[in-house]
Amino acid sequence: MTKNLLKGAMLLVLIAFFISCEKSDENENSGDGDKSHNAGENCMNCHKSGGSGEGRFTVAGTLYNAAGSVYPNATVKLYTGDEATGTLVKSIKSDASGNFYTTESVSFVSGLYVTINGTNGEVMNKGFTITNGSCNSCHGNSTGAIEVK
Repeated sequence: MTKNLLKGAMLLVLIAFFISCEKSDENENSGDGDKSHNAGENCMNCHKSGGSGEGRFTVAGTLYNAAGSVYPNATVKLYTGDEATGTLVKSIKSDASGNFYTTESVSFVSGLYVTINGTNGEVMNKGFTITNGSCNSCHGNSTGAIEVK
């Protein structure tokens, strides 16, 4: 009886461990916080289905200012039309690390246009469509960093 009780207790401990380590399915967005990390790295390397990062990001990247420092509190907006026209699909504010991210669903089927609004009134339009939200997979690697001028 004691052996079975001990096995049962060990099983409960294991179940509790796995439940507490489960990743959250709640939607999450960057913003005024400072919990993000690894500015300039491709967020989607870890924050993906089956990845080691918490949350599955659908759009993520890092913003920089003209001096090359991270740019907090700017806003990345995704539109169906160029130069902030059409429908606003998603608005994401960069956090204290210059990182912006969301776990909310975003459809890139028809391509989306990017507009970035800086804190001093700067507006930058990308001018062409994007078909995925993994911004740092190119920016900072094969393309220059995302600089808000």
